[in-house]
Amino acid sequence: MTSQTETGGVTGTRDRDYNLIWYVESCLDNALRLEQYIEDAERDKDSEVAELFRKAQADSRKGAELGKGLLRARLDGG
Repeated sequence: MTSQTETGGVTGTRDRDYNLIWYVESCLDNALRLEQYIEDAERDKDSEVAELFRKAQADSRKGAELGKGLLRARLDGG
């Protein structure tokens, strides 16, 4: 059960840091999942869908990199 007021007392990680960690993990997980979807579309010779998934995968990778940079800066700078 989660609390709307949890600010790190239970987890030991402040919400803003936890949220960034979650975001980065979600972006990376999405990029991995999309790799399978791309392969599926290519196997079915559906280049239109494969290209859509490639673009989405690139966006997920970009989001992960942006999130990692922000998280790094916050953890380094307090």
